[in-house]
Amino acid sequence: MHTFSIGSKFTDYTYDIQVYVPENPAPKNGFPVIYVLDGSGYFHYVKDTLRLQSRNSMKTGVDNAVVVGIGHKEEEMKERRFYDYTAPAISYSYPKRFRGNVPKRAGGGEHFQRFIEEELKPIIISNYSINNEMQTLFGHSLAGYFVLWNLFHKGSYQNFIAISPSIWWNNYELNNMSEQFFMSEQLPLKLYMAVGEKEGFMVTDAKTMANTLDASKLIVEYYVAEDENHASVVPTVISKALRFINGEK
Repeated sequence: MHTFSIGSKFTDYTYDIQVYVPENPAPKNGFPVIYVLDGSGYFHYVKDTLRLQSRNSMKTGVDNAVVVGIGHKEEEMKERRFYDYTAPAISYSYPKRFRGNVPKRAGGGEHFQRFIEEELKPIIISNYSINNEMQTLFGHSLAGYFVLWNLFHKGSYQNFIAISPSIWWNNYELNNMSEQFFMSEQLPLKLYMAVGEKEGFMVTDAKTMANTLDASKLIVEYYVAEDENHASVVPTVISKALRFINGEK
């Protein structure tokens, strides 16, 4: 495993990067790559699941891949997530449950996207054998919102994994984006969206989004994890998500 830090001119922030590279030789076209948001929390979940299950890929349906975790400093994570993972907007509408405790800044998603595309990815591509036609973006909660936002803005990924995405953000602005995306021409992309059974309104939100997108050219899988909540859902769905992006539906 390789670790390094990289400062971004777009976001004016230094990110902690973790990279897992399989031990076996790369395929002719390079390894698939999975970019994991909130890397300090979820990089090891994804890396360890992939590493163990790819040892018997014929049985598990999980192939080797390079895994890249993108993380914030622990003490800055809460505020930075609201900035990096949300889209720019003229104004923001916050749910009553915030009780006035709103983030100091929001709307840095375009800058964060440019950081990944123009600063991080060139380093990954130049140092590791990567198949640019097999790129996946993984995110949970607010990072799941960013995954969907990337999907609707035609980024450079072919696969998208959005776990318990914050579709509610800014008065459900993603719903309008999904409708516009549905009416446009789309490439044959793949979306895996999962939510915990005990996540209340987020189950309905994700189901509505999945139904909208399932009628498009997207290959969509929607899964509700029984007995899981917002904090527990990620470890329970990683295997299914990895199998899905490798071809199982």
